[in-house]
Amino acid sequence: MPAVRGDGMRGLAVFISDIRNCKSKEAEIKRINKELANIRSKFKGDKTLDGYQKKKYVCKLLFIFLLGHDIDFGHMEAVNLLSSNKYSEKQIGYLFISVLVNTNSELIKLIIQSIKNDLASRNPIHVNLALQCIANIGSREMAEAFGNEIPKLLVSGDTMDVVKQSAALCLLRLFRTSQEIIPGGEWTSRIIHLLNDQHMGVVTAATSLIDALVKKNPEEYKGCVSLAVSRLSRIVTASYTDLQDYTYYFVPAPWLSVKLLRLLQNYTPPAEDPGVRGRLNECLETILNKAQEPPKSKKVQHSNAKNAVLFEAISLIIHNDSEANLLVRACNQLGQFLSNRETNLRYLALESMCHLATSEFSHEAVKKHQEVVILSMKMEKDVSVRQQAVDLLYAMCDKSNAEEIVQEMLNYLETADYSIREEMVLKVAILAEKYATDYTWYVDVILNLIRIAGDYVSEEVWYRVIQIVINRDEVQGYAAKTVFEALQAPACHENMVKVGGYILGEFGNLIAGDQRSSPSVQFQLLHSKYHLCSPMTRALLLSTYIKFINLFPEIRAQVQEVFKQHSNLRSADAELQQRASEYLQLSIIASSDVLATVLEEMPAFPERESSILAVLKKKKPGRVPENEIKENKSPTPVANHNNDVNNSRYLKKKSTVSGDLLGLSTPPTAQPNSGNTGVLLDVLGDIYGGKQPNSSTNNTQSVNMYNPKKFVCKNNGVLFENDLIQIGVKSEFRQNLGRLGLFYGNKTNVPLQNFVPTLSWPEDQGSKLSIQMKPVEPVLEAGAQIQQMINAECVDDYIGSPSIALTFLYSNAPQKITIKLPLTINKFFEPTEMNGESFFARWKNLGSTNQQRSQKIFRASSPMDLQAARTKIMGFGMQLLDGIDPNPDNFVCAGIIHMRSQQVGCLLRLEPNKSAQMYRLTVRSSKESVSVEICDLLADQF
Repeated sequence: MPAVRGDGMRGLAVFISDIRNCKSKEAEIKRINKELANIRSKFKGDKTLDGYQKKKYVCKLLFIFLLGHDIDFGHMEAVNLLSSNKYSEKQIGYLFISVLVNTNSELIKLIIQSIKNDLASRNPIHVNLALQCIANIGSREMAEAFGNEIPKLLVSGDTMDVVKQSAALCLLRLFRTSQEIIPGGEWTSRIIHLLNDQHMGVVTAATSLIDALVKKNPEEYKGCVSLAVSRLSRIVTASYTDLQDYTYYFVPAPWLSVKLLRLLQNYTPPAEDPGVRGRLNECLETILNKAQEPPKSKKVQHSNAKNAVLFEAISLIIHNDSEANLLVRACNQLGQFLSNRETNLRYLALESMCHLATSEFSHEAVKKHQEVVILSMKMEKDVSVRQQAVDLLYAMCDKSNAEEIVQEMLNYLETADYSIREEMVLKVAILAEKYATDYTWYVDVILNLIRIAGDYVSEEVWYRVIQIVINRDEVQGYAAKTVFEALQAPACHENMVKVGGYILGEFGNLIAGDQRSSPSVQFQLLHSKYHLCSPMTRALLLSTYIKFINLFPEIRAQVQEVFKQHSNLRSADAELQQRASEYLQLSIIASSDVLATVLEEMPAFPERESSILAVLKKKKPGRVPENEIKENKSPTPVANHNNDVNNSRYLKKKSTVSGDLLGLSTPPTAQPNSGNTGVLLDVLGDIYGGKQPNSSTNNTQSVNMYNPKKFVCKNNGVLFENDLIQIGVKSEFRQNLGRLGLFYGNKTNVPLQNFVPTLSWPEDQGSKLSIQMKPVEPVLEAGAQIQQMINAECVDDYIGSPSIALTFLYSNAPQKITIKLPLTINKFFEPTEMNGESFFARWKNLGSTNQQRSQKIFRASSPMDLQAARTKIMGFGMQLLDGIDPNPDNFVCAGIIHMRSQQVGCLLRLEPNKSAQMYRLTVRSSKESVSVEICDLLADQF
C-alpha cells in the first residue's frame, strides 16, 4: 500500500498491518469488528469529520469489503467525498461507489447529480474520474442518465485529449450495455472523424468504439474505411523515431495498428475507390516486408509486438481474399514460422494457413508445406499444435494428395491423443469419401478406422459406409470379402461387428462360393461375436440371421436353432426374445416366395446431404473449412436392415437403450430431401416420417410457419420456421412434471451470433408454473443444430403459456423471434376411465353451482369433421369415454389435472350440431378458474 502511506493515512496502514499479522480467522474477524465499531461511532458522533478523516474511514471500509465482509454503512460519507475538490478524496469516493453501491440504492440520484457536476467541471481530472466511475458501474441507469452528455464530450472541440480518450472508452462500455445510447445522423461522421485526431490515444480509444459500432450498423459507419486506411498508412510507413511516445520496442503504435486492421475486417475490400484499395495493399505489403527485416531488438517484447501486427495483417489479407500476390506472400511468411522455436508462433501459423488453404489463390502455396505439417502432427510436444496440424492437413487436402494425407492421418491415429481421436476419425471419413476415385479404397479406409479407433467411430460414419456400399454395385463383393476377413481377427470392435452383420446379411451370397467363406462359416463367424455384443448389436445380428435363411436355405436349421434358444422363457432381454420368436415363426410359416419378398435386398438410398460434416462442425464450431460432401445422407442401417413388422419396435428399443426418455435422438430416415429446410430432420425424422415440414421444391421460396394453437393438442413437431431458423419441439409429461426438448436449427450459410433464448412469463404466473431452462451455446453454426432442455412443474392452476424470446445476430443484423411454449394447463392431464353411471353422477355433482362450470357456444371455424374433432380431443390429454352419451355424435371426456399440492378433476362434454355448424362445449371441474381455462383452450381448436 505505498500509495496510501504516501497520502499520510497512517491509521489505515496500521489497520492493514494488524490484519496481516492476525494468526487465525477468528482474530481477524475480532479486529475487523472492533474497527467497524470504531468507524460507526465516528460517523454517528457529534464531532464533524473533515475530508481526510472521511477518506481514511471510507478506505478502511473498502478494504474490509475486499476481504469478503459485508458493509452496510458509510455510503453517505462516500457520496459526500464526491463534492470535495481534493483529488485524493474524490478518487476514494468514486472508488467506493464503483465497488459497493448498488444501482438500486436510494443514493443513486445523489451520485448521478455529483457525477453530472464533475462532467461539467473545467478540471479534466474531475471529468475523468466521473467518466471512469460511469464506465465501472456501466449499468442501464448510467446509460440513460449520461447518454446525451458523453457523446457531446467526445466530439466537442473544447474537450481535452485525455478527456476525449476516457469519453470514448466510457461510451464503448455503455454501448455494450445499451446499444440505443449512440445517436445517429450527424453524430456518425463526427465520431468517424476521430480517426483523424492528432492525439494517438484518442485515435486508439475511438477505433475500439467505432469497431463496436460497425458490428451493429456497418452501412452507417462505412465512411470509416478510408480514414482507417489513411491512418494505418501513416503508422506503417513511419519510422519508430517518428512516433516516439507510441513506439513499443521499435514497433510504431502496435496496438492501434492491430485495432485498425481488425476494424477493416468488418468490410469487403474497398472496390468503389481504387486509390483506397491500392493504399491498403501497399500497407499490407509494407507490413510483410518489415517482417523479413532483421529484428531491431533481441527482446521478446519486440518480436511479440511485430508479430501481432503481422498476424492481424495476414488475417485481413485472408478476409479480403482478392490479391493473389499478397496471399502467396502471407503463406510463405507463415511457412517460415512453422520451424520457429516459439510454440505460440507455430500454432498461429498453422491456424492462419488453415484459412489460406481454402482460398483458390493460395491453396497450392499451402500444399508446398505438407511435409512440415505432417512432421508437426507427429512430433509436436503440445497437443493443441498437433491438433492444429491435423486441421491444416484436412484443409489442404485435394484429389492430388488425398491418399497420402489420409494414410498419414491413419498412421498417426494409432498413437494420437485421446482428446482428438474422434475429430480425426470424422475428418478421415469425410476426406476418404470426398476424394475416393476407387470405392474399394474408401471401404478399406473406413474399416481401418474402425479397427484402429473403433471406440471413436460415431454412428454416422459406419451408417455412411453401409449406405455407399448399398448404392454401388461394383464395391459390394469387395466389401463383403473385406469385412469377412476383418471379422476373423481375435479382437474385433463392436462397430466392426455391426458393419459386418449388415453387409454380410445383404451381400454374403457374393462370397459364399469360396469354401473359406461358405454360408455356414459366415454364420458361425458372426455368431461367435454375438455374446460379446450389446443388445442393440445382438438385435442387428438376429436380423442378419433371418436374412441368411433367405440367402442360404441350407443353413436354415442352424439359424432356427439359435432363434429357439433366444425365444425361450429364460431369455434375459424381452426385446431380443420377442424378435427371435417372431423371426422363428416367420422362417417356419412363410413360403420361400413370401420370405424372399419380406427379406429382399435393400434398395439404393436416395441422394441426400451427408451428416458427417454437420457432426464435425458441431464438435468444432468455426474451425471446419467449407468442403461440403454433396452425396447421399446416411440412413440408420439397423432400422432399415429388414422390412419386417419389427422395425418400429427396434427403433423404440434403441431409444430405451440410449437412456433417452423423450426419444429425442431418433435415427434419421431414408426419405428424399426436397429442399434445404431439413436441419432438424435427423432429430425429428420420426415426427414427419422422414419428410421435411413445409418444404418447397423451390429452395428460394420464403418460409414462415408459426401456429402455436395446434400444439395445444400435440406434443411434437416444428414449433416455428422461417428462412433463417427452424425450431422443433418434443415433450413428455408425467403428472405435474413436464420436460421439453427444443431444437434450434440454423438454415443459413453463416453462424448465428449472440444466440440467446430468454424466458418470458408474468410474475403472477411464474409462481404457478415453475420452469427451469438449460443455457445454450451463444453461437449456432451454419447448418448446425443445438438442443435446449426445459423442465416444468405445475404448482397451481395458471392461464396461458410462457413464451421464449429468441435474439441473435444474422450477418450483424439483430433478429428477434417470440414463440409460445406448448405448456398449457391441459398438458398436465392424466386421462381417467369412468363408466356412464359414475360420469353422470360426478357431472351432476359438479354442476350444482355456476362457479364450477364453464360453457361456450360457438360456430365451427371450418366444415365439421367429427373424426378430426375426435383426434384433437384425444390429443388434448383427457380420456375420451365412448358409448356414454346417448347421442353418439357427442364427445365426453374425463381427466385429472395434477399440481404440486392438489389435483383437480375435470369433466368435458362437446356437442356438435351439424345442421347449424355450431358447437356447445361444457367443462365442469372442482375449480372455476380451471373450467374457464380448459373451455377457452379447447374452443380455440374448433
